[in-house]
Amino acid sequence: MRRIWDDAVRALGGAPDAGDLMERYAEPHRTYHNAFHVVSVVRDSSALADAFAFTVEERAILALAACAHDVIYDSEPGEDERASAAWARERLAGLDEAHIARVESLVLATITHSSDDPLAHVLLDADLAILGSQPEHYDRYSQAVRREYARYDDATWRAGRAKVLKTLLDREVLFVTEPARQRWDDAARTNLARELQSLT
Repeated sequence: MRRIWDDAVRALGGAPDAGDLMERYAEPHRTYHNAFHVVSVVRDSSALADAFAFTVEERAILALAACAHDVIYDSEPGEDERASAAWARERLAGLDEAHIARVESLVLATITHSSDDPLAHVLLDADLAILGSQPEHYDRYSQAVRREYARYDDATWRAGRAKVLKTLLDREVLFVTEPARQRWDDAARTNLARELQSLT
């Protein structure tokens, strides 16, 4: 991940400073939102980007946003993303302000999972790619997320998780880009429905 970060910063004309990037993603409370997840998002966003005419600079911005999007993670939706965006801004000081602002906006887009930025569409789809994984991988993901929210009792967790799953299933469009829909949509809806049924 550090190499991905450093290469992307250099592509934008900067001097790499990943700071505590690796240490953050190695924090013991992270059972899903860890380095493996981030590298998967970087991989999947890069693969999706191949279908679009993104410039070298845009792909570097996308890689930085993927690396930074969960760098601060305390299971506090909204606050985590804002803190991660601030972390990215600090680490990227020295780059062109337009590049910093776009990385920041991409990270912030993960709060609502909506944006009109084509780079965000790719990032957000890659972030949700786990939903369309093989059932056993999906189950490991859902169990890992449950452990990250271990402070909640089972009843509270089941109610909150069911609400999230239903919201996702009710979306007319789960994945924004056509390549992502082709890759993951059917499997994702099957996985989500299966988990929702287990909770309700």
